[in-house]
Amino acid sequence: MSEEGVRDDREIGSAASVGMAAPKTVRPSLIVLRPGTVSYADGLEMQEDLVEARKRGEADDHLLLLEHHSVYTLGRRGDLGHVRIDDAVRERLGIELFHTNRGGDVTWHGPGQLVGYPIVSLAPDRKDLVRYVRDLEEVLIRALRDFGIEAARVAGLTGVWVGDEKIAAIGVRVARWVTSHGFALNVCNGFEAYDHIVPCGIADRGVTSLSRLLGRDVTVDETADRVVTHFADVFEREITTPEMLETTE
Repeated sequence: MSEEGVRDDREIGSAASVGMAAPKTVRPSLIVLRPGTVSYADGLEMQEDLVEARKRGEADDHLLLLEHHSVYTLGRRGDLGHVRIDDAVRERLGIELFHTNRGGDVTWHGPGQLVGYPIVSLAPDRKDLVRYVRDLEEVLIRALRDFGIEAARVAGLTGVWVGDEKIAAIGVRVARWVTSHGFALNVCNGFEAYDHIVPCGIADRGVTSLSRLLGRDVTVDETADRVVTHFADVFEREITTPEMLETTE
């Protein structure tokens, strides 16, 4: 990922500085879609359609929040050797395998894990890939804090961690400053599928989930609610849902 400077657009002679009421800032709209559990292929198609529409200026920013059927996904530079079972065993376990165009190595998606795909334009003022990933991490750290979990970043690594265990993986793609792919937050999923891979290519650290840390069941839906709130705050967006759009038509 490349780093770019953050532009400072503040003006010395602002309205507030001369005793006038500052105009209210209008936040860009973010449409939140929660389609439930979908196949990885269907989720990818949804992303691709929204990305192309966003590039053409025919769609607002979107945040897809969903679950997938069990699947291993491998990033552009991922090491297939980090999948430690052969295809026959993997298929018996009911786990698909997809090679993707996101960054990162191998990870698992499946029931009980909240997957988020932001389709967001970073232009004009957020065109910084490192900042984008750090902002995604911040969203998840804040959401976990709502449950009493103090998560953090780890220097040199991507994602969100609790101690030495990863609770959220991040792998993104940005084309013409429109984002796709995103994050996967372990909420109430099992861990057997992780036993057969080197998650994110990191062999000396484990994985955990929100439910495991709290010692109680936490649902994907209640976790998604917290993620939506903090995504809007961190990315300075105004949340819109399909239901809200219907009432304005």
